[in-house]
Amino acid sequence: MQPLTISIIQTNLYWESKAANLAMLESKIKNREELTEIIVLPEMFTTGFSMNPTAFAESMNGETVEWMKRIAAEEKIILVGSVIIVEENKFYNRLIWMLPNGQYGVYDKRHLFGFAKEDEHYAAGNKRLIAQAKGWKINLQICYDLRFPVWARQTPTNEDRKGFDAEFEILIYVANWPERRSHAWKTLLCARAIENQCYVIGVNRVGNDGNNIYHSGNSMVIDPLGQVLYHKADEEDFFTIKLEKEKLNEIREKFPFLKDADNFMINP
Repeated sequence: MQPLTISIIQTNLYWESKAANLAMLESKIKNREELTEIIVLPEMFTTGFSMNPTAFAESMNGETVEWMKRIAAEEKIILVGSVIIVEENKFYNRLIWMLPNGQYGVYDKRHLFGFAKEDEHYAAGNKRLIAQAKGWKINLQICYDLRFPVWARQTPTNEDRKGFDAEFEILIYVANWPERRSHAWKTLLCARAIENQCYVIGVNRVGNDGNNIYHSGNSMVIDPLGQVLYHKADEEDFFTIKLEKEKLNEIREKFPFLKDADNFMINP
């Protein structure tokens, strides 16, 4: 039951400027003051929440993925964040889980934000990514996915529910979530932690984007009881926290709510 140290970068982003964002993020990562094992970046960290994928999409052999490989290897960390990817003539808002050895997992955003016409520019994913690190299982999702609890819900591993084994211990959301809906962001992050009896980490950007939409950050770390361990609004921040699996296991043993959950399956 090893602890896991995770850092989040809450930052302003240069609008649709890959070079400026990569340089800025590399400086923050390399000048961090604490040791860490995972660093989480916001959604679309090279561009901001752009609806111009034709101009900014890269392949999985492109500069940003190679940058992630280099940074993960040099800093001996797992690096996480979403970028605009083109694959088989389709554009994806793709989260990348990059390991220090260059291997990676990907998650394509399932719920596309129709209010901003994201669904007109990007293709939706249909498969969750639950990664592993030091024995921890981590469910990785993107921004608007937060509004859809079934997609994040612990699913049963056996029919009789005896000895229920949760699918994951940590749920991470990377986001460009506007300040005008920050109440929903903060409320739903806590709800996802409570209903899944897991740690929840929400990493959001700050500042105005190219559409003059303000983002207040409100990045958060929440424990399995829904108690807020970290919250920062409006300011840039590099925050590191050590998560203890003993605490999570104690909560699940004391309050075995998951075994009473509904039995269901998620269709693609």
